[in-house]
Amino acid sequence: MNIIRTTAVELSSVPAIAYKQKLSSGGAGLRILRLDADAAGIFTVDKRTGLAIPYGEVDKELFPQEAVDEALELTLRLPFSSRGKIKVSVSEESREQEDVTVDEPEAADMVDSDEYNAVVDRYSDEKGKVNYRLMNKDFIQFASKSKMVGELVGKQAPEDEILAHIVRDRASFLANSRQPLNDAQVAGLMETLDEIDTRGAFKELKAHIRRMLAK
Repeated sequence: MNIIRTTAVELSSVPAIAYKQKLSSGGAGLRILRLDADAAGIFTVDKRTGLAIPYGEVDKELFPQEAVDEALELTLRLPFSSRGKIKVSVSEESREQEDVTVDEPEAADMVDSDEYNAVVDRYSDEKGKVNYRLMNKDFIQFASKSKMVGELVGKQAPEDEILAHIVRDRASFLANSRQPLNDAQVAGLMETLDEIDTRGAFKELKAHIRRMLAK
């Protein structure tokens, strides 16, 4: 079974690599693997603050805060994808590293969907990171021109309903899909995009919706 995670990045503060992975309980986890010792530091990433919280016991000498902060910054906005186990070399011996978490439930797992990959492909920069500013700008332009969005705003529909409609329609357009996503799939898509950057994938779009509703 493939693991849902980001690509691995190499740290400069300590000899280690790091990546984020989706958690079965929701949200994202950060995993740091030392290259000079058989040791791994596992953290959960707080959705509200974006901070990494140790998951179980973590050796602070092997995984100092400086390394954790660097790992968070380097993995920020890197998209998730289905990837196999990672092989790392320690003392000239290769070992296969298996993740400790499991995949998201199927109803919420959109990582392999055409819509998720279309959004990631459209808005990723040359470093492979998702450019949320560009994504929000595009989604806002779509919302401003959409007749259906205008009708929802006119009826003073809830902000979450308008947001889900925008994401559903725009993602389907980018994926050239004629089959609209259901509510669970839209929720899974938005959750996954939010987990890539805990600072909020749709922050500007939500603010735009609130301004539209306030008029």
